[in-house]
Amino acid sequence: MNVFMEEALKLAQKAQKNGEVPIGAVIVKDDKIISKGYNKRQRTQNAINHAEIIAIQKACKKLNSWRLDDCDIYVTLEPCPMCAGAILNARIKNVYYGAKQNNDDSKLCEAILGNSLPLNHKANIINLNSEECSKILSNFFSSKRKN
Repeated sequence: MNVFMEEALKLAQKAQKNGEVPIGAVIVKDDKIISKGYNKRQRTQNAINHAEIIAIQKACKKLNSWRLDDCDIYVTLEPCPMCAGAILNARIKNVYYGAKQNNDDSKLCEAILGNSLPLNHKANIINLNSEECSKILSNFFSSKRKN
């Protein structure tokens, strides 16, 4: 597994320990992690506290710019439409994700980030097909259904 995706997976595990959906994200520039984030929606009771949003906010602050042109994001789950929009607005170059959404959000993510919409920025979307990322999510939701 990719070293950056491994770090995102560690963050997903941290989210899970905090009772959150286990999703983690890291932003990389020049082969170095510049920011990290994991889901905090339950703890903060804030709908936009997704892993990607938190990582983007931290990266913008660190670089003192809303433009993250030369950055890549690694996230354990394919971004939702809100996060895809934030990634696009931040001008992130490459989106690497571990687990694929199993719903219509997958098509929306590709439409927002890819070539389907007439927008001035496109991001490359790369599915790393991480079994570990899929497993942590399916185990989390299985345990929730049992309770």
